Amino acid sequence: MTTAETDNPRTASVLTASVLTVQRGMQVLRAFHSDRLPLGNAELVRRTGLSKATVSRLTTTLLQLGYLRHVPGGRQFELTVAPLAMGHAYAATSELVERAGPFLQELADRLEVNATLAMPDGLDMLYVGYRAGRHTTTLRYGVGSLVPMGQTAIGRAYVWSLPARQRQSMVATLVAQAGPQADQVEAGIAQAFEDLAQSGMCGVFGSFRRHTFGLARPVQIGRQKTRMAMSCGNVAIQGNAAAEYRRIAPALMSASSALEALLADLDDFA
Repeated sequence: MTTAETDNPRTASVLTASVLTVQRGMQVLRAFHSDRLPLGNAELVRRTGLSKATVSRLTTTLLQLGYLRHVPGGRQFELTVAPLAMGHAYAATSELVERAGPFLQELADRLEVNATLAMPDGLDMLYVGYRAGRHTTTLRYGVGSLVPMGQTAIGRAYVWSLPARQRQSMVATLVAQAGPQADQVEAGIAQAFEDLAQSGMCGVFGSFRRHTFGLARPVQIGRQKTRMAMSCGNVAIQGNAAAEYRRIAPALMSASSALEALLADLDDFA
């Protein structure tokens, strides 16, 4: 398209509308989290903040394009394999994924945990690194998985690392988006921030998924010091929460610094 065409107000308006449609379509796809639960239009409206009419139009289009499918015998939707192809293409060519993987694997094997590295994606955290220990029960996640920012240790650690004004705005958005769980999410975030201020890390035990725990710490990755977070977690607490915290915390603290050093020369990838 020529400069003259893009300078034309009518053409610019069409381009803006097209970009907005793609952006909203991506919002719908991102609403499907790693819990793999099928979603109906009502839940998609709640998760995306889009209108009922917009969500209905987008799900119809995404069905036709092969990115969504109906759950057998129902009106809810689930992702097809099509969106996964984009994630696999990124993972196959990302230097971040390639270099962080072996580091996270060693940490996961040594502590018998699931070791993860994540960056923000809307109101979720996107796993850009995920490795499970050899003798660890996996949480059915992987690179490309999304987990809610406000309900997980890795998400709360990231939010805490933000500048004060941005952090306050993000917390307000997460609480508003939590619906009936708003009070619980707000209290959990406040406790996480208190822990992070005292020790530099926070833990979540059974908040997002029952019988799981996660311990997380914010990190800054690459030349641009991109804010992310890393965590160690497992499906069952061996002993009690305090014992797990004491077992994992020192290793996570040193591992976060080592990971920052390992990836310090990466260019911006956000």
